[in-house]
Amino acid sequence: MTASAGIPSNPASVAALAAPADIPALDRVLAAESAQALLDAYGRTRVVAALRGHMADLRAQALAGELPAARVQSEVIVQDVGATLLRDAQPRLRAVFNLTGTVLHTNLGRALLPDEAVQAVVRALTTPANLEFDLDSGSRGDRDDLVEGLLRELTGAEAATVVNNNAAAVLLMLNALADKREVVVSRGELVEIGGSFRIPDIMKRAGAKLVEVGTTNRTHAADYDGAIGPRTAMLMKVHCSNYAVTGFTKSVDAAELAKIAHARGVPMTVDLGSGTLADLTQWGLPREDTVRDTVQAGADLVTFSGDKLLGGPQAGLLVGNADLIKKIKKNPLKRALRVGKLTLAALEPVLALYRSPEFLAERLTTLRLLTRPQRLMQAAAERLRDTVQHAVGASFQVEPAAMFSQIGSGALPGDQLPSCGLCVRYAGSGRPGRHLVKLEEKLRGLPRPVIGRVEDDALWFDLRCLEERDEAEFIAQLVQPL
Repeated sequence: MTASAGIPSNPASVAALAAPADIPALDRVLAAESAQALLDAYGRTRVVAALRGHMADLRAQALAGELPAARVQSEVIVQDVGATLLRDAQPRLRAVFNLTGTVLHTNLGRALLPDEAVQAVVRALTTPANLEFDLDSGSRGDRDDLVEGLLRELTGAEAATVVNNNAAAVLLMLNALADKREVVVSRGELVEIGGSFRIPDIMKRAGAKLVEVGTTNRTHAADYDGAIGPRTAMLMKVHCSNYAVTGFTKSVDAAELAKIAHARGVPMTVDLGSGTLADLTQWGLPREDTVRDTVQAGADLVTFSGDKLLGGPQAGLLVGNADLIKKIKKNPLKRALRVGKLTLAALEPVLALYRSPEFLAERLTTLRLLTRPQRLMQAAAERLRDTVQHAVGASFQVEPAAMFSQIGSGALPGDQLPSCGLCVRYAGSGRPGRHLVKLEEKLRGLPRPVIGRVEDDALWFDLRCLEERDEAEFIAQLVQPL
C-alpha cells in the first residue's frame, strides 16, 4: 500500500516529529533551570524577545511537518536561544589577524596606534579634558590648538588645522578658496582613490571648476602658465599615491610649480595623500617627499592623512600659509568636518613621537611593522607551520615561503617589502579553488578572524603584521582542527 499524499510512510518518522501543540509555553521555558543563566546575562527583555522569535520559527516548522521532536524540549530551546543571543552579542567591529601582507590595509583599519596614543585615548574617554578650553586664560579655546604647535614644528608651516580625513581636507580647501573659481591640475594627476573618491568629482562638489592641463603622461611648466587667468583660484598638485606612470613622462615638481603660481599671484596647493613627516630612506624604505619638503618647496597649503604613513588616527591635516588657514577655518564646512576629542587625543602623542626620530622605528607601530627584518617573519613561519598544518588538516599542505608585503593605502604602490610567511595549498585531487574558499571561510569564522590572501591557487599568510607578542592568541584558536 502506498502512503497518502503528505503523510510519511515511516511510522518512526511520524513519532520523531513535533506538532504545534507540543511546543511548550513561554513561561514554562523561562522556568527551566538553564534559563536563569540567560536572564542573568542578557536581561528579561532580550531573552523573552529571542524566545518568542525562536518559538515562532518552531511553530512554522511544526506546521510544515519538519520539526524534530527533540527540539521542543525546554532545555534544548534554551540552549538554541542562548547560542543566538551569544552570536548577536558579538561586536560588529572585531579584532582580526591581518596576514594579507598589506600593512596599511584600508579595509582592516589602516594604521595601528602606538601605546602612547592608546593610553591618551583611554584618558580622553574616561575623564573630562580641555578640548576647547584655554587653561592659561581660563576662556574658550580652539581645539586645533592642541596639535597646531606640533604640526608647525614638524612641517615648518605657519599654521595648521585638522578635519576628519584627507578627502575632507581637500574638499574644505577647495570650497573655502576656489568656490565658483578655477583650479588648474595636470591630467596625469586626476586620481581616483578608494571609495570612488575622484579629484574631478570632489572639485565639482566643492564648487570649483577643474581646468585640466597637459596629457596623461606629460605635463610641462608652460601648460600651467598658459592656463592661469582672471578666474584662477590656485594651481594644485595631486600626489599619485595609488599608481605610477612610467616610461615617456614629464611632470612639474612642487618647487617649479610654486614659482609659476607666485609669479602670477595665485597660491599653489598640494594634496600629498599619505604624507609622511620623516625621511623614510633612513630606515631603508623608498623615498617619499615629506610634508616639510613640500612646504619648503613653496607650497602654500598641503593636505595629508593622519592614518597612513604618519601612523596615527584617521584625520585630514592642512598646513601652510596662516592667512589661507584662517580663511579655511572660517568656512562653515570646517565645523561639519571637524574631529572629536578621541582623534585629537590620539594624534598629539603620535606627532610628539616625531620629535625624537631616533626612537620612531621602535615606538611608532606602523614604522616598526614596515621595517621588520625578513628573518623575523621567517622564524615565525617555522614556529607556526605545525600549528597551522594541524588546524587545516591533511587535505592541505603548509610550507614556509618567501613573499612580498606592500605598504598599502596608496602609499608607494610600486614598492614591495621582502617578507615571509606560510603558503597553504590544497593537497587533494581536483580544482583547489572551492576548497581554499571554504578554508578561508572557516578562518574568518574564528573568534579572532584570520585574514590572508588567495593568489596563485594558494592561501598566503604574510606574517609581517603578526608580532611575536600576538602569536600565543593566534596559536590558541588553532589548537583544534578547523
